Amino acid sequence: MSKFPLTPDAALPRHPLSHRGRGAQQTPRIGTREKLGYTTPRSSFAASVATWLRGKLARQYAPLSQRPKVATGRGAGGEGIRLLTLLALLVILLPPAAAHAQGEPPPTPDPRFGAVETYHTPELADEAGVGWTRIIFYWSELKKDGPEEWNEFHAPLARIDREIAGGREVVGLLKHTPAFATDGIEGAGVPRGLYLPVDDPGNLWAGFVREVVSAYEGRINRWIIWNEPDIPIDVFGAAWQGSVADYYQLVKVAYLAAHEVDPDVQIHLGGLTYWHNPGYLREFLTAASADPTAAENGYYFDVVSLHVYFKPETTLDIVGATRATLAEFGLEKPIWINETNAPPYDDPAQPWEEPVFCVTQEMQASFLVQEFALALALDVERIAVYKWVDEPEPLPGFEPYGLVRYDRSLRPAYDAFRTIVRLYSGTVDAVHVERPELQQVMLFRGGSVTRVLWARTPTGVAVRVPALADSALLVDATGGETHLTPRGGEYRLTLAGAPCTPDSECLMGGPPLLLVEEASPAPESWPEMVAQVEGLAAQNPSAPAAAGDPPAPSVLRAGGLALPPLAVVLGAGAALIAAATIPLLRRGRGEG
Repeated sequence: MSKFPLTPDAALPRHPLSHRGRGAQQTPRIGTREKLGYTTPRSSFAASVATWLRGKLARQYAPLSQRPKVATGRGAGGEGIRLLTLLALLVILLPPAAAHAQGEPPPTPDPRFGAVETYHTPELADEAGVGWTRIIFYWSELKKDGPEEWNEFHAPLARIDREIAGGREVVGLLKHTPAFATDGIEGAGVPRGLYLPVDDPGNLWAGFVREVVSAYEGRINRWIIWNEPDIPIDVFGAAWQGSVADYYQLVKVAYLAAHEVDPDVQIHLGGLTYWHNPGYLREFLTAASADPTAAENGYYFDVVSLHVYFKPETTLDIVGATRATLAEFGLEKPIWINETNAPPYDDPAQPWEEPVFCVTQEMQASFLVQEFALALALDVERIAVYKWVDEPEPLPGFEPYGLVRYDRSLRPAYDAFRTIVRLYSGTVDAVHVERPELQQVMLFRGGSVTRVLWARTPTGVAVRVPALADSALLVDATGGETHLTPRGGEYRLTLAGAPCTPDSECLMGGPPLLLVEEASPAPESWPEMVAQVEGLAAQNPSAPAAAGDPPAPSVLRAGGLALPPLAVVLGAGAALIAAATIPLLRRGRGEG
């Protein structure tokens, strides 16, 4: 699936500002290990992702006839309306899931942190503080039989209003060509009349966009145009049959038609998988640059959308590559991560019998804490977990993505999301420092600072963290708290190791710890706040400590300003488990 297989000889291209320091490891590949439960060989991370995506796509793009049905009222003599009403009543009347922390008030929603399709359990989204949500509007469902039809029950206004009432911005996604509107494949075919003028009635896509934007005006002003258009049509799960130039025309027409209705509307590119075609964005912008009207209209889009799964550190590379591509065309556009997750295989309630990656429920929680922290440091404007709640029945490509199970019980990742909202919200500046043993992200939050730390190697790491206040709150991924008092002006922490194979092939970092202090240091003082490695335990306790000088991390700030290297203190001891990586610093500014 990837043209950049993640092997020691062909690693994913790093961020243009990144630097592989002396002794740094290449991005590890994920291989077959009976210890972790793998049943088939995995020659590389990319190959594993390709296998997983086939299952994901089978589920995400399954024909609507194979999906759980929401009645539309068509051809049922009102039965659809009655069923919809019944479902709404069930949502209202069913008792909410038990609170994960009794008496603890919900965190204030931060518009940056979202989840896909929270409308299935809006009360749980309220409780977690979800700030935005994505809802798919199927063109083929809103207008199944012809351009004059409008199926209001597909996406009722009451559903949208409930999300807004919960403090969430709703972002719509438009996709799936109806059979009557294309000469190609239903769902993926290029709309008929796409190249006609926007005001021509024969341009069916333009007419649909105008109508849907008008129907939800005042409620939704952000629209994502299609989903994962970079998947080739001959690959299972493809959603777009047209060329890259056709997709540019699809976006352009949507932009022009939507702005006729709402001058302030925002148009987002469909989420790119990256793995199927790392050069898709460049091809899109190349096609756009051939249009003499594109540059003066911002290439007819406002936001780039990405999908990132399983391995948080790939976010560094994918976001970096995306920004570099935009820069090639003189563009600066916000980047959103519309989908991210690492679905667990070990949930007894919903086991994933043939997982590609053996992610536990605890690892899923760790993934979210790591991924969201890195996103802030990378200046990602918004990020959302896919998806909020599991489907009620196993469909093709089943995986238990949900932070909420289909029976409305909660996975540990739900509490992780809640912890993210509580301790990441209000971030106005973020700094990321990457070392062979340790990842750390420092979040400046006005009157407080949250430092997020996790190990990168299969051995544990002992660290010394400079104190900024007289006390601190130490929080784990799911919200467990310990009060700390510094000694000698610092905190000493032990980070558990990363879940790695015996050959140190690590899918993600170890369980993160969040150190929270009430302090207001200037973001420029970050070098004084960096955790120092005190000891690295050998995987084999009898193995001697490594000889020679430790690798000195090079530190870079976003924008290319080089900063002095930071000292690394390595030693023996500390029986822990941690994760391995590359020295690097990134900095991102939040929305306030």
